Amino acid sequence: MAQAQQTLDGKVALVAGATRGAGRGIAVELGAQGATVYVTGRSTRGRRSEYDRPETVEETAELVTAAGGKGIAVVADHLVPEQVEALVRRIDAEQGRLDVLVNDIWGGELLFEWDGTVWDHDLDNGLRLLRLAVDTHAITSHFAMPLLLRRPGGLVVEMTDGTAEYNASRYRVSFFYDIAKSAVLRMAFALGHELGPRGATAVALTPGWLRSEMMLDTFGVTEANWRDALERVPHFAISESPAYVGRAVAALAADPEAARWNGQSLSSGQLARVYGFTDLDGSRPDAWRYLVEVQDPGLPADTAGYR
Repeated sequence: MAQAQQTLDGKVALVAGATRGAGRGIAVELGAQGATVYVTGRSTRGRRSEYDRPETVEETAELVTAAGGKGIAVVADHLVPEQVEALVRRIDAEQGRLDVLVNDIWGGELLFEWDGTVWDHDLDNGLRLLRLAVDTHAITSHFAMPLLLRRPGGLVVEMTDGTAEYNASRYRVSFFYDIAKSAVLRMAFALGHELGPRGATAVALTPGWLRSEMMLDTFGVTEANWRDALERVPHFAISESPAYVGRAVAALAADPEAARWNGQSLSSGQLARVYGFTDLDGSRPDAWRYLVEVQDPGLPADTAGYR
């Protein structure tokens, strides 16, 4: 059902990597605000990616439309420049504008090894992880920026894991994972320098502990009963739905003063405090503050004051 007030009516967005997880949540929330949203991915109803999961890019587009926007599914591999160039040309031909680009391509869950050193980690997997996390974003920005800059006020959101402050002093999972997520933070910083003087804004954005489809499956729960996992994983209490980070992007896209964030690293919990949106349950989880103050010091799980 469409929301009563659609703040992005007439706007055009591209969510690159929108088959599932944060990308899907972002696409749907942009649609809920009236945007036309091109959603890309490699998993379709006719062919699954190496993830071999049931979510499809066509389903995401349908969810965008059901939310009140217009969802357009495009099958694309963002490691292939020709496919990305064709995608941007299509958006230009059909819409003549691009207001929001969300670089959410990832695809590394099956490739990184928890706490695996650089010499023990499978090299081919590590290098492919870097290509999926870094090359895809660079290729997409290369082709999309001229269209986004055609009108003032464009927004680029680089999706990552962890804020710049958090990641700067903490080792994240493994050598390859750490580099991948740090590189995306730096890409947003660099894009901010290139886009700011030209009337557009670039930010890095991280969700907190995301209740993605894969995460829910890992814990054997659904969005409806996710709290059943807390007995085994108490700190999962701070987790958030993909809609939460989606609402963060929608708020940024609708903010006429979004340029104040240019080049910065942001989180869904941080932006919820500024813009006033909530997660699906009406709460405002602040996962990155919780990690620093509760989880990382080894304190018992207690989300009082954090959601």
